[in-house]
Amino acid sequence: MYRNTVSLPLISFISTMALSKHVNPDRLIQESHDKNHHHAKGPLASQGHLDFSYGARYGTNPVPKFRMASNGVPAESAYRLIRDELSLDGSPILNLASFVHTWMPDQANKLVQENISKNLIDSDEYPATQIIHTRCVSILADLWHAPSAKQAIGTATTGSSEAIQLGGLAMKKIWQAKRKAAGKSIHEPGPNIVMGANAQVALEKFARYFDVECRLVPVTVESKYRMDPKKAMEFVDENTIGVFVILGSTYTGHYEPVKEMSDLLDEYEKQTGNSVPIHVDAASGGFIAPFATPKLLWDFKLPRVVSINTSGHKFGLSYVGVGWVVWRDKAHLPKELIFELHYLGSVEYSFSLNFSRPAAPIIAQYFNFLYLGFEGYRAVALDDLKNARLLSRALEKSGYYTVLSDIHRSIGAKDSTGIDSSDVEDYEPGLPVVAFRFSDEFQKKHPDVQQKWVQTLLRVKGWIVPNYELPPTLQNVPILRVVVRETMSEVLIDRLVADVISVTEDLASKSSPEHALNLLGSHIDAKKHEHDHSKPDQPEGNGTESSGTYARPC
Repeated sequence: MYRNTVSLPLISFISTMALSKHVNPDRLIQESHDKNHHHAKGPLASQGHLDFSYGARYGTNPVPKFRMASNGVPAESAYRLIRDELSLDGSPILNLASFVHTWMPDQANKLVQENISKNLIDSDEYPATQIIHTRCVSILADLWHAPSAKQAIGTATTGSSEAIQLGGLAMKKIWQAKRKAAGKSIHEPGPNIVMGANAQVALEKFARYFDVECRLVPVTVESKYRMDPKKAMEFVDENTIGVFVILGSTYTGHYEPVKEMSDLLDEYEKQTGNSVPIHVDAASGGFIAPFATPKLLWDFKLPRVVSINTSGHKFGLSYVGVGWVVWRDKAHLPKELIFELHYLGSVEYSFSLNFSRPAAPIIAQYFNFLYLGFEGYRAVALDDLKNARLLSRALEKSGYYTVLSDIHRSIGAKDSTGIDSSDVEDYEPGLPVVAFRFSDEFQKKHPDVQQKWVQTLLRVKGWIVPNYELPPTLQNVPILRVVVRETMSEVLIDRLVADVISVTEDLASKSSPEHALNLLGSHIDAKKHEHDHSKPDQPEGNGTESSGTYARPC
């Protein structure tokens, strides 16, 4: 009986009440504390708080939020308070929205703990750490077929965002030098860089932060939700400093065709004399493609590829805080980006945006290189892809969902039918990412069901699965996305599929309480659209104006 008691007027009343005013919870707590604090007299009263209580004085008093307290509390109490508050976070293993790796063996954890206080920049104080850093750069240069791994040029970064800035800056400086040598202006009309509209925000940050025009190539269903090289050529001219090609789109996991882009730029140079380099954003694919699909041409085997970045803390299987950028050779890292530092009694050379950085993530990366080796990385990559294919097939077989990613389909497949093969080379190369949406048949049968509630109901069960829109011109297509990492075992795939099917059927069933969410969502959306044209003008500087790019604020 209770299932049928939810009505639209009640939902309207609830949503109106929820949106009519904002209650300040901090003020509620402040006003609700006991006003008179009379502690019992005794030998411990002079201490001001009881050290043996669970949270010391913060057991009943507010913790500092905006101002540092005059006195501290015992370390154990501080630990308990922070640990308990952090327990409200989601589970890293069930966070299927993130590419970031969350598990390492105990021996790696021990190494990280033992070296957590080391600063990588202090090369004279920590020479062995610097040697390990150099080894990592050389290993990656060799993995990506740089001309000389022994003389590799690269550096660790805090992640791919910093690495992309460095790769872009190098291309900009080289473009400027060529323009100056030719007696041409570097300001009018100025430099531009070409990338797909599916680019991650870090790529657009480079353009905005370093005054480079960002030319975004629209993506389509036909281009597989990624940059189409032929379309990209329409955006290239003599002021193009380079093309960012993404080896693993964060939207759907598709690899952009580096070889095709390289061939088109080769032909363009023959016709115009303008040489346009490629930087490969291999934030995720840099640790998948070399192991899972080693025959794929995307790296320094292509002469037009001048630099590559990757994230060690993604499929490099290290903890968060390490990225890498490697250049083809010294000629592609301009000298003006290299700083000579006379620091702490030694001469050091730096070409990173940060100065101090933790050494522990680099040490963790080297641990993986020793521990896993090529075959270990290959085994992890193949397992990730196998489980991603399992999830893809299960979702499509349900009839409720269409899978947009293609890793379960044959190479160059023209239809959406998946295949069943034991050879990874038979499948479309890509990241172990599953992007999916309601199928056309499901939407036709249940036009009132809103996909966004799948994310909400999965979160109730502990899963973190994002629902978001594709980039323009496909912004009206919402997708759900799952990143299958090493910790996403088959048993978790099994449970995820069961929960996705369960919440989908609950949303579709008119006898289910969850179905009422569709009515609530429709009502709120309608209210929002009613007020779209009546919003007051916003003051400048509050971030509400369009940035001119497609990426959401980060």
